[in-house]
Amino acid sequence: MNPKSLEILAGKLEPSLAAAAPGSRYQFERLGYFCADKDSTREKPVFNRTVALRDTWGKIEKKSQ
Repeated sequence: MNPKSLEILAGKLEPSLAAAAPGSRYQFERLGYFCADKDSTREKPVFNRTVALRDTWGKIEKKSQ
């Protein structure tokens, strides 16, 4: 099991995302594509990442070090 499979990110979301229906899909800028979780509430929205975006710049940085 991947120890990094659960990562909780807290931050600011667009206010309209509080009303996201379960299963709705969104792209969060520079992070990836996410799906609204069935356990999500207005007070505590929960989104699961379905696809990560490629980090080409990060790979270039690692190679240069």
